[in-house]
Amino acid sequence: MATYNKRGYKPEKPEVEKEENVHQAVLNDKSDTAEVFNTLDSSANKIGNWFTLNQSKVFYAIGALAVVAVGYLGYNNFIMEPKEDEAANEMFQAQQFYDQAINGEATDSLYNLALNGGEGKMGFLGIADTYSGTNAANLAHYYAGTSYLNMGKFKEAITHLEQFNSKDLFLKAMSLGAIGDAFSELNQPNEAFEFYKKASEHTPNEFSTPRYAYKAGLMAIELGKKDEALKLFTNIKDNYKSSVEAANIDVYLGMAQ
Repeated sequence: MATYNKRGYKPEKPEVEKEENVHQAVLNDKSDTAEVFNTLDSSANKIGNWFTLNQSKVFYAIGALAVVAVGYLGYNNFIMEPKEDEAANEMFQAQQFYDQAINGEATDSLYNLALNGGEGKMGFLGIADTYSGTNAANLAHYYAGTSYLNMGKFKEAITHLEQFNSKDLFLKAMSLGAIGDAFSELNQPNEAFEFYKKASEHTPNEFSTPRYAYKAGLMAIELGKKDEALKLFTNIKDNYKSSVEAANIDVYLGMAQ
């Protein structure tokens, strides 16, 4: 009986040929693996050679980083912390004079003592200079600036207030507003307006925001910036209804329109 080959039919390869193919595939895999490891070995050798050639630089860099870290910790623990304590101790008496002056007791003489020192302690000016870089020195600039402002020494007030910086957003807003007051007293309305506006926007709250928005609005009217004034007064009317400044705000809104 005749036998027919089906279309597309391929006879199976002999078992020997299959084994040879498998063996060849294994050899190829081993060759590829060896090539990978050779590449890795080559890279490792290059790194090792580079390290050998540059090990003194590497160790120097590590040592330098260690010195910086230890130096930073030592500086904080043995220099800055004692310095902060000393500055705070000096500051206490100056703040006492300042508080008494704020309460209206022989103000100028007390402000002078707060600024220049008394009772064997430094004033704000000495603290700001001697303990530069400390939190106390930074705060001393604020107290010195507001002392000068209350004494009518407006340029000196600006000089110190501009050196003050604080993470206390409310206190920073107050310092910006105080600079605005100083420029206003120096008859520099443009500068006063800019600082009042910054103070009103710095940290929205029920006290400083309406206070300085109101002052900025008045300066804006003086400068002919009625659109700016309208925005500032409207903000007080809409958002700070319980503030002192909101009591007669409709009058000022009418002036701005």
